[in-house]
Amino acid sequence: MISHGKDIKVFSGNSNPALAKEICQLMGTKLGEAEVKGFADGEASVSIYETVRGSDVFVVQSTCKPVNDHLMELLVMIDALRRASAGRITAVIPYFGYARQDRKAKARDPISAKLVANMITAAGADRVLTMDLHAAQIQGFFDIPVDNLAGNPVFVDYYAKKFGSVCEDMVVVSPDVGSVARARTFAQKLHMQLAIVDKRRQKANQCEVMNIIGDVRDKDCILFDDMVDTAGSLCNAAKALVEVGGAKTVHACASHGVLSGPAVERINSSAIEELALLNTIPAIDPALSGKIKYLSVGPMFSEAIERIYQETSISKLFR
Repeated sequence: MISHGKDIKVFSGNSNPALAKEICQLMGTKLGEAEVKGFADGEASVSIYETVRGSDVFVVQSTCKPVNDHLMELLVMIDALRRASAGRITAVIPYFGYARQDRKAKARDPISAKLVANMITAAGADRVLTMDLHAAQIQGFFDIPVDNLAGNPVFVDYYAKKFGSVCEDMVVVSPDVGSVARARTFAQKLHMQLAIVDKRRQKANQCEVMNIIGDVRDKDCILFDDMVDTAGSLCNAAKALVEVGGAKTVHACASHGVLSGPAVERINSSAIEELALLNTIPAIDPALSGKIKYLSVGPMFSEAIERIYQETSISKLFR
């Protein structure tokens, strides 16, 4: 229990209340009394039922599906707290939506991640706490402090306990070239080798050819990515590891389980034995897939919130 300085209050929108409750339980405090609902026409409505004047307030809200509804809830909550004279407002966004729109990929594209950053700042947030941004440079889109926690310590701890000394004989695999840096950091922590799935089209209108860079033959592999959306790339990479690379088994892990459209069906029918996800986005019904396992980020976020409140360094959480 935090026992010094001005009081701390944690509120939650509708996107991930279970994680918010877990964070509060670990901190020894209760979730703030608030109601977030919608009017008949779809407008977001927020009511705060306790005083926040001068308080250090944390709003836990992932901007996951439905993304726009949850984003508006976050913005309206921040505005309500600012107008209620909260001392400091931290937007705790375990999963930051729109993060994939971080650059102009073609002519006349928006940079929506920057727009969302501007909106959160304009609403009145004083700082942002998030996890595994799709692109690290999004931190620079904000004009307020951003703490981008890394989810890989949770996976390192999980796999170290699951496989023990066998870890050093396993291979971490990046499912595409863009995730190599993230996969390399993870591999180094577990003293594993690194491999990369390289996909390319030799000619127009031809199927993609999967090449494996690195030796995975007769190895136990862990595919490592930052998010799983429709699961197409992940499942294709797993198939290539087995059929092209000759891998013995394939496990997979990712920080954010967006799981859109046919994702769960693809995972169930894939070569992946187990997919470990973090609960930055609410868990799906366990009955839908026996292959998906969720690991909690509650302890990491609760410690980060306590350290921000106490004005102490959170760099320990990045190691």
